[in-house]
Amino acid sequence: MNTYAKYHQSEEDYLESILLIGQKQSVVHRIDVARDLGVSGAAVNKAIKILIEKGYVFEEGKHLRLTENGERYARAVFEKHCIIRDFLRSLGVSEQNAEEDACRMEHLLSEETVSAMKSRLS
Repeated sequence: MNTYAKYHQSEEDYLESILLIGQKQSVVHRIDVARDLGVSGAAVNKAIKILIEKGYVFEEGKHLRLTENGERYARAVFEKHCIIRDFLRSLGVSEQNAEEDACRMEHLLSEETVSAMKSRLS
């Protein structure tokens, strides 16, 4: 995987994590993201700083929040993930493997490919 793809994968994983944690609990803390992604606090601090600079995340005290652009981006990544996962499941892939493979594939597949997958699911 090239550096560009790796960078965006990390960015997207953080945004998706903040989105999904925020759907389960009222506030999201850095430690929640670290636990969810299995990374260190230092890694989260570095990533959050970049996401804040890009305008995807802001902080209210110690609570992480997605900006409008951040939420739109995170939801798009999560939708892509769900389409890929569901497509793989429709092929007979186990739930666990479909979930794990979707996590990797969501960062690599083109919009055209995901759109075709979505069409086949309908």
